[in-house]
Amino acid sequence: MPYTVAVLIGSLRKESLTRQFVEALKGISPEGLKLEVVEIGALPLFNADFEANPPAEVTAFKQAIEKSDAVLFATPEYNRSVPGVLKNAIDWGSRPYGKSSWNGKPAAVVSISQGVLSGFGANHHLRQSLVFLNMPTLQQPEAYIAQVQTLLDGKGGFVKPETKGFMESFLKAFEGWIAKVKG
Repeated sequence: MPYTVAVLIGSLRKESLTRQFVEALKGISPEGLKLEVVEIGALPLFNADFEANPPAEVTAFKQAIEKSDAVLFATPEYNRSVPGVLKNAIDWGSRPYGKSSWNGKPAAVVSISQGVLSGFGANHHLRQSLVFLNMPTLQQPEAYIAQVQTLLDGKGGFVKPETKGFMESFLKAFEGWIAKVKG
């Protein structure tokens, strides 16, 4: 039975390159992983006043994370960090205190950039949060994707065989990581 992986995309744009990259990943995912995008755009801004009685969108989001076996974060970099929408989802998932939906979930991070720095800042800022959330995160291989606009074919696939091969090995390593963490 494949592991269900909740995929959080840190970009809301319908045609975002991050979303396109995730679609390409879904096409090469090993049989042991089922990648399911969990949408985060409808989540209201985090407000601790609503923790005790969260909006329905928050409850549905938390349930989707809780039923998954692992989480894959795919994020662009905004101002050397993660987009606010992704941080908002992380905050909602962690609350109320003591009832985090993230606790113990194996995780992996793919940062994506149109530039040459490959989302390095976003990747590492996100990893800092994942440590606090007690999400054992895949360390190697690291996935920093630079100049993503040159790597996608516009039809849900990768242009370069080396990109496809690297991402296949990344997903296979993530599958092994999930198995190791889940015991």
